[in-house]
Amino acid sequence: MSGDVTEAKPGFFARLKAGLAKSSAGLAESLTALFTKKKLDAETVGDLEEALIKADLGASQAKAIANAVAKGRYEEEISDHELRAVLAQEIAKVLKPIEKSFTIDKAHTPFVVLVAGVNGGGKTTTIGKMAKKLRGQGLKVVLAAGDTFRAAAIEQLQVWGTRTGSTVVSRPAGADAAGLAFDALERARGEKADVLLIDTAGRLQNKAGLMAELEKIARVLKKLDASAPHAVLLVLDATTGQNALSQVEAFRAAVPLTGLVMTKLDGTAKGGILVALAAKFSLPVHFIGVGEGEDDLQVFNAESFAKALTGAA
Repeated sequence: MSGDVTEAKPGFFARLKAGLAKSSAGLAESLTALFTKKKLDAETVGDLEEALIKADLGASQAKAIANAVAKGRYEEEISDHELRAVLAQEIAKVLKPIEKSFTIDKAHTPFVVLVAGVNGGGKTTTIGKMAKKLRGQGLKVVLAAGDTFRAAAIEQLQVWGTRTGSTVVSRPAGADAAGLAFDALERARGEKADVLLIDTAGRLQNKAGLMAELEKIARVLKKLDASAPHAVLLVLDATTGQNALSQVEAFRAAVPLTGLVMTKLDGTAKGGILVALAAKFSLPVHFIGVGEGEDDLQVFNAESFAKALTGAA
């Protein structure tokens, strides 16, 4: 395996902390109100659980984390600072198993990545930002404008192609998406590209016809390469909160998801949803989006995320 998409830029944590400010502020407000007593008794543990549910960690995870925080500290005094540190540790434990760099396996050339998600989740922008990262590593990238339902999505991907120096394969709006994916793979092979990133139409998880089309794209790709797609990423909008769980369920039933990208964490107080997703599905989270900038698609780091979410640092 090679071609890890990693990040080591200065200000990484500062950008993450700023991006998670809304989620952190909501949780911090609850924690500050909670620990005026400074003691972990049954009532405060229950209140802590409630605060974590409000932060979208999900009921079962909120209970497990609140109990873990209380373990060995019951009826003891605890400062706000100590609580945040312990809370960050417990959340990081849940998130650590899903912390996995997005990796290009060069045994597959081109490495085919299918990107799915609902309308407005940020798929096309995520693909553009991923292309920028991959091009930065010197990899040759082809982009497939498979969201043929929206002319704007095709144009947006063409802009990213120009910006990143990537080839873009597109057809007029309304064209067959599976046929376009097939053409794009042929083109990527012809150009000896390292990676093919395929955009798809935003589909609601309850639209059976659109889900069937996603399955068809995956099926058609196999006609050229039986092992394709090599990665299937689901882009989730953090502002949807608990609805992200049902989206993963539905998309996983249509195509074999290999990883998640969580966008728009800067625009929501629901950042805790990542904890609920980690506990329920154990799918790797490769990237998180914490802003509009090209460098605001960050490699997911469990410890940094947990600290930023709880305001522990």
